[in-house]
Amino acid sequence: MTVHLPTIKQLQYLIALRQHGHFGKAAEACFVTQSTLSAGLRELENLLGVTLVERTRRVVRFTPLGQKIADKAVRLLREGEELADMARAQGQPLHGELRMGVIPTIAPFLLPAMLPRLRRQWPDLKLFLREETSHQACEALHRGQLDCVLLALPFACGGGVDEAALFDDRLFVAYPPGEAPPGSSIAAAAIDENRLLMLEDGHCLKDHALSACNRPELRAEAAMMGTSLHTLVQMVDNGLGLTFVPEMAIEAGILEGTGIDARPLESEHGFRRIALIWRQSSPREQEFELLAETLRQIARDVIPAAERPLESGAISR
Repeated sequence: MTVHLPTIKQLQYLIALRQHGHFGKAAEACFVTQSTLSAGLRELENLLGVTLVERTRRVVRFTPLGQKIADKAVRLLREGEELADMARAQGQPLHGELRMGVIPTIAPFLLPAMLPRLRRQWPDLKLFLREETSHQACEALHRGQLDCVLLALPFACGGGVDEAALFDDRLFVAYPPGEAPPGSSIAAAAIDENRLLMLEDGHCLKDHALSACNRPELRAEAAMMGTSLHTLVQMVDNGLGLTFVPEMAIEAGILEGTGIDARPLESEHGFRRIALIWRQSSPREQEFELLAETLRQIARDVIPAAERPLESGAISR
């Protein structure tokens, strides 16, 4: 008896539809027409003899079995990609495509220096970047949509991941012009919680800063208003409050053109740890270690105070 198995393309269509919840957007993500994607999913349902997706004019709803099959499809495609990666890893290192996630409080400050250096050092590497919050990036990593992520630790990224610590990024307290207290650093106890501006929920920098201060009341009192560090800096420069800024952003020039006075946060844990993380099941571990060492070298040039951190675990599992 001949058994017909689903094709890789059909499984890709199914995963894209669940991700986007819309036939047109899923087709666009797969670089096919909507009719091609729809026909491919119909063929998959006929092949399996079940209904995977309920179709109406307004909504796309997966059946319970469709959800389970889509979950299995994600794992199958990820293992297929890892098979190809395994073969590629036997050839040249850092060669071919690499999908990296980068969080918003790292991307604009490290990427401008990182990308030209990577292109010169590894000209055959095709790096595809995706800027996402820490939670979204970790989910994409586990789904196989990303190969690795540049993340700030500690952060609970789930089990089954490995890490390579790159450097420690000190936290600074940024004050409006003329408002910084005397001294070369700022004690956590001196921070006025009524004037503290923070990033909105979803940005791990907020949690890192509050954890470093070890003042529970800051979480309740802080005005979490900013959607980006650049927005917060402009608010501080206009006298609306004070905020936390990582050293890499200061070295990248985020305070240029402002009158802001930024001082290091005086705390035992007044930093966030920048790391490269990847799935433990990935066959490209040696490549990621090599990439991590390259990023350490770049960081030492970009951030003079960046030091290679101790190899202590920083991912909360």
